[in-house]
Amino acid sequence: MKKRKFYLKISLGLILAWVAGFFFVKYFTKGLPDIDILQKYQPPIITRIYDRNGKEFGEFFIERRIITPISEIPVDLQNAILAIEDTDFFHHWGIYPKRILKAFLVNIKKRKISQGASTITQQLAKVFFLTYKKTLKRKIREAILAVELEKKYSKQEILQFYLNQIYFGGGCYGVEAASRYYFKKSVKDLNLAKSAMLAGLPRSPNRYNPYRNLRLAYKRRQRVLERMKESKMIDEKQFIEANSTPFVMKLPKQEKETAAYFKEYVRQYLENKYGYNAIYKAGLNVYTTLDIDEQIAAEEAIEKYLSRFDEEKARKVLAGKVREEIFNVEKKEDGTLEITPPAQGALLAMDVKTGEILAMVGGRDFSKSQFNRPIQAKRQPGSAFKLFTYTAAIDNGYTVVTPLNDEPVAFFQEGIKWKLLSRTTDLSDLEPRFIMNIPPEKIWIPSNYDGTYKGKMLLVDAIAKSRNLCAIDLIQKITPELVVKYAKKMGIKEELLPIPSLTLGSCEVTLLEMVRAFGIIANEGVKVEPYAITKITDSSGNILEVNGPKPERCLSPQTAYIMNWLLQNVAERGTGWYTKYLGRPRAGKTGTTNNFTDAWFLGFTPDIACGVWTGYDENVSLGPRKSGAVMAVPIWTEFMKKALEGIPIASFHPPAGINFVLIDKNTGKRALSDNPDAVLMPFISGTEPVRF
Repeated sequence: MKKRKFYLKISLGLILAWVAGFFFVKYFTKGLPDIDILQKYQPPIITRIYDRNGKEFGEFFIERRIITPISEIPVDLQNAILAIEDTDFFHHWGIYPKRILKAFLVNIKKRKISQGASTITQQLAKVFFLTYKKTLKRKIREAILAVELEKKYSKQEILQFYLNQIYFGGGCYGVEAASRYYFKKSVKDLNLAKSAMLAGLPRSPNRYNPYRNLRLAYKRRQRVLERMKESKMIDEKQFIEANSTPFVMKLPKQEKETAAYFKEYVRQYLENKYGYNAIYKAGLNVYTTLDIDEQIAAEEAIEKYLSRFDEEKARKVLAGKVREEIFNVEKKEDGTLEITPPAQGALLAMDVKTGEILAMVGGRDFSKSQFNRPIQAKRQPGSAFKLFTYTAAIDNGYTVVTPLNDEPVAFFQEGIKWKLLSRTTDLSDLEPRFIMNIPPEKIWIPSNYDGTYKGKMLLVDAIAKSRNLCAIDLIQKITPELVVKYAKKMGIKEELLPIPSLTLGSCEVTLLEMVRAFGIIANEGVKVEPYAITKITDSSGNILEVNGPKPERCLSPQTAYIMNWLLQNVAERGTGWYTKYLGRPRAGKTGTTNNFTDAWFLGFTPDIACGVWTGYDENVSLGPRKSGAVMAVPIWTEFMKKALEGIPIASFHPPAGINFVLIDKNTGKRALSDNPDAVLMPFISGTEPVRF
């Protein structure tokens, strides 16, 4: 009877233990993730950006990580990790009871989770599937998952997952990214000394970071090497040699990021089309139109000239020669002067034939201002807008020798229209009562840059010398409405008022719009849309999109050539004369706004169209006489010199339907060959002068 009771108690105890175990396992396994997802898991991969020649120049990432197979990870590094993290990795089944018991007793004694006993498999389970909270429940779930992982995957697979997942500091996840960050080389090229230093980081990446504390990093490396020696992974000689190997750890010099505005332009495109996750997790390969060498040249040219300008401005502020109170000057430790706000600049260059953006400078320092000025800034273009007035005229029967009036005029506003008030700037002869009824803000008296008037001028001279009154005379003759039509046709998106001052750039436009418009002239009347991305592939190399030129006939080749020739005159003997230092055929137009708040130059060769804008974001004056010719042309010339290095010199060629005729440059009439003032000038067939 007693024997039966004893067995009954044993049986009941076993049943209760089984039931307790069942509910224990059910409780701690409830909601555990499926470990099969590890096989399909794709960690966030870096999206890489390449220039037109295949050079990588940018990355988008949440975690700097490069997945590397175990076969490319040195055995020394594998052993170093095992020695310091889990010496018995190849002998346990996911958990190590002896270590767990030891840690358990320590934690009981201290009444908190202060010591871990995690194997590499447990750490992998924690990193992939659980939180970092130090709780008993999490530790139990971690152990259960570790056992399951050991059942499902081989030791080599688990180690590979681990080495590609753990954090090494510096934003680096996985051994490959860490090796490149700390040692500037691939992980497969690491020696024992570097492997040991890397292996010491995961326990406390910030504490043992060699960039921050090389002494502690050496001590940690020594500990790793000692553990390797104790585990017979290395011998005494290897230990001494690796432990005595010195490192020179220098963080890369913090410099301005190259092509930062272009990268942000690309990032916004990617996010709008593919979404956040695609950019930062999918590992896209983005092949762009940018030429990184030209981009560097563009940034250097902007900084070179504007830093000089800032220094000059700072000295004037200190001397009390600048009226604006917004400027502040500080003397730096190296003796140079720093002025705030600084002058800003923007540059956009594109391939004339394709529209591929070759260089984009959105400002002088992306870290201080992310405003991308070629794309986002709408500014008055000044005389650069005359392009549309002269193009409309040439396309509607005017010629290079059409006479224009460089004479004073005054206008008054009646409703939404501006009407001619007087052909003199002296309004004293007008009916006093009539003048008194016009508010001063509704009277407009335009002038030339130099304040003088030349009388009758040929169209070719009027555009070369950028005579404002000639442009106003011309827009009155062809009507402002026609100029608006041509500006829209040539790619200006902004709202334009059909008023006489439009020809002087009273509207607001972007640099991109202006470069696109001048590109039409360079491209024989064909408009191409500027674009930044040629191809995008996913992480497996599958093509997601391909982009190319989108040509659209906008002007006749003949009209485009006449405008081209006129703009060559601007660059040769007009306001763009400084471009002669480029040493090859070129064309372009300067632009300067009232009070010198904006200074532009838009120009091109047969290969590249490029625009430069300079000014202040605060819309204050650059200073007296700081015109487009002074501020923007030198930057344009400096950039184009470097951008065109190695490219054969090309000339502009007239299309069929263009006739060159000897013209007396003083009268605009035909000239005989013995006339010393005779110059060959182009005409669309049928528009040539007939009289000598």
